[in-house]
Amino acid sequence: MDLSRRSFLAAQGAIAGALLLPGGFLSAVEAATPPAPRLDDWKKVRAQFRLSRDFLHFAGFFIASHPEPVRAAIEGFRRALDENPFLAVEQGMFEGPAQNLQRRVCEDIALYLGGRPEDIALTGNTTMGLALVYHGLSLKPGDEVLTTVHDHVVHHEAIRLSTARNGASVRKIALFEAAASATVDGIIDRIRAAIRPATRVLGITWVHSATGIKLPIRRIADLVQEVNRGRTEADHLLLVVDGVHGIGAVDEPIAQLGCDYFAAGTHKWMFAPRGTGILWATAKNWARLTPTIPTFSDRECFNAWAQNRPVQGPTVAARVCPGGFHAYEHQWAMGAAFRMHQQIGPRRIADRIFELNDRCRRGLAAIPKLKLHTPLDRELSAGINCFEVEGHRPAAIVKALLEQRIISSTSPYAVTYARLSAGLMNTPGEVDRAVAAVKKLAS
Repeated sequence: MDLSRRSFLAAQGAIAGALLLPGGFLSAVEAATPPAPRLDDWKKVRAQFRLSRDFLHFAGFFIASHPEPVRAAIEGFRRALDENPFLAVEQGMFEGPAQNLQRRVCEDIALYLGGRPEDIALTGNTTMGLALVYHGLSLKPGDEVLTTVHDHVVHHEAIRLSTARNGASVRKIALFEAAASATVDGIIDRIRAAIRPATRVLGITWVHSATGIKLPIRRIADLVQEVNRGRTEADHLLLVVDGVHGIGAVDEPIAQLGCDYFAAGTHKWMFAPRGTGILWATAKNWARLTPTIPTFSDRECFNAWAQNRPVQGPTVAARVCPGGFHAYEHQWAMGAAFRMHQQIGPRRIADRIFELNDRCRRGLAAIPKLKLHTPLDRELSAGINCFEVEGHRPAAIVKALLEQRIISSTSPYAVTYARLSAGLMNTPGEVDRAVAAVKKLAS
């Protein structure tokens, strides 16, 4: 049974006193957090969100509405910070590892990723994660970064800003002529043909918000490993993945995808607090990076500064984790979102998202004068559906749907399409209503 509001607030008040006790903060916050609600059916899952019931929400991938477990976690940490900010941050960040809340968050995330807590750096969003990778790699004139014409502006800009400083070159390729007719083998063949001896980095996106296509990352990683078998360690090709629209929507453990660096905001499909993200790599690949932003998360960096000596040892995730003060109540509450996903079940979530969006895609594909750009194949699609209607600009489609209280979106690219995206907050009936509204518009 959930705690009553009175008992919840009483427990929250106990946090302030616990801050005075060595080692008391973390256990007090955990004790003050309401137990996780039962999430054994989709109606209960939808009830966790405070989304306005006056609209049908088909742009939930843009930025998350915090579900109840995440709101409760944020509130617990916020009260502790408001009541005693110095002790909360001192005990939550700078005392022993057993009390370190960044470490605890990484432990929750690692269970979901299938990896180790020490392989995770906490960031603010996908943009930050990509920048930390591209600016941290030791690229030089003569090296090449290979990316695609399909990637988002922030991926392209992270590469451009980095290579403008280090002198490496950039090349963009098309992975397909049309997303709707793309094949796994065709994508792999194009990447294989594009890799050159000078190519040091391959930067791609798992699920494209431009067309909704999902790339076969595991197959691409296998290709990269094949290329690297003929190269020296120093010349290895590295695979960098923007995974923001895959994590939380696709059931593939990130640590087993085969990529070298995985950057994602967690405030979209994962429902983590807004302004949070992760960067994942193995110890071997963290060692390849030079940190870009000073950190608060690695003791060795502070000790080296205090002792006026060089930092010892290879780069680790904690050294790349951006320092400075953050909205700690949001960062520390990330674990609640990952625990919620684990409770529901990653496979169950992925199946639900595919079920709803497959229903949407097939409904859209049957509409005359509508062109669906997202593949129907589950291997090449996830939770975003992009389309255009003959005689209607994408922005006009979005406006017309909004007049019917259906929230959709357009893809922010040079070539733009209308988008409908169903998430855990939607029902099959809502999908049918949205498709019917598009059909009426098209007719």
